[in-house]
Amino acid sequence: MLYEWLAADSGLFNLLNYITFRTGAAVVTAFLVSVVFGDMIINLLRARQGKGQPIRDLSLEQQLEKRGTPTMGGFIIWLGLLSGTLLWADLRNPYIWVTLFVTVSYAMLGFFDDYAKVTKQTDAGVSAGIRLLAGFGIAALACAFIMGLHGAHTPAGHAEWGALNPLAEKIATLAPKTSITPADPDFSGGVAVPFVNDYFLPLGMYFILFGMVVVVGSANAVNFTDGLDGLAIVPMSFAAAAYALIAYLTGNFVFAEYLGIQFAPGAGELTVLLGAMIGAGMGFLWYNAYPAKVFMGDTGSLGLGAMLGVIAVSTKHEFALVVIGGLFVIEALSVMMQVGWFKLTRRMTGEGKRIFRMAPLHHHFQKKNWPETRVVARFWILSVLFALAGLATLKLR
Repeated sequence: MLYEWLAADSGLFNLLNYITFRTGAAVVTAFLVSVVFGDMIINLLRARQGKGQPIRDLSLEQQLEKRGTPTMGGFIIWLGLLSGTLLWADLRNPYIWVTLFVTVSYAMLGFFDDYAKVTKQTDAGVSAGIRLLAGFGIAALACAFIMGLHGAHTPAGHAEWGALNPLAEKIATLAPKTSITPADPDFSGGVAVPFVNDYFLPLGMYFILFGMVVVVGSANAVNFTDGLDGLAIVPMSFAAAAYALIAYLTGNFVFAEYLGIQFAPGAGELTVLLGAMIGAGMGFLWYNAYPAKVFMGDTGSLGLGAMLGVIAVSTKHEFALVVIGGLFVIEALSVMMQVGWFKLTRRMTGEGKRIFRMAPLHHHFQKKNWPETRVVARFWILSVLFALAGLATLKLR
């Protein structure tokens, strides 16, 4: 909003034409808004929730000590993120709006889940089936829209979307205008193959299904990771920083050509949104660091994970998310392995067995008597390494 008002002016305001400057401004704005209003939001949540988030009895003394802590702290993140984005991003860019649509929609799904848990004082919120169905529906709409934006720049994309006219034509008019188009004809309905220059695995309309899996998987992986004070928000910020750089490079033809990565016109503006996320995340950590004054809740974790997924789809770097978000992947896999192995062994032997002492993985280490702060710090270190490894793949082609 502020960008649109002032960027056309000359002189000092010319800085607003630079994505890097506006990203820095978004970081600072989102951080200050989150910190300034954080206490007020926490006090409001505490007054409304009474007993706070129900704490599942995991036979862990550290967890039981958290009783009475309010949840839905994701509202602190969203206030900061929206403030930074709406002030400093180019609101004419459709990638900003599709990302905000997914983020806010998933945040609302998380809110309904948190609300059910708080009001019923149970760890069982909205049923997993309903959440998955709604999540896949939201992701399908977003991925179809993104495919239309990508298709607006390629002849093959127009062909893919020809059957959906006039919707395809309408989406094409929203795509950022550029005289340079992606060279690969399969750009719209294709998935970039890691370590290969400008090659896309052609999926056609199945790209929407692939994107749905990326968004829903990312949302749930971050949700699984959110279990200890500060555990999810810092790795999320590192992943956001990595994708901010990817978005900037992907949206710049010169850098994309040099690195041999896919050029996605207009995707660079996502750097500003990700900057706002980082600032809001650090503002939330101000209150969520051990011992936490507030929990993120599904209100925060589902929206953050979905945001990461839809940005991966927008920038054509879906597979990089497996590396950059490696910590989230490991946490999700630990749950899947634990549940799968337990059911398999119970079916075969009549007695279910477990791979880990408890899942997700961070609880396994707590069961080994690791202090919570040690688990969190070491997982933070891993998240930095995963983010750097993911960025390194940009040049391994």
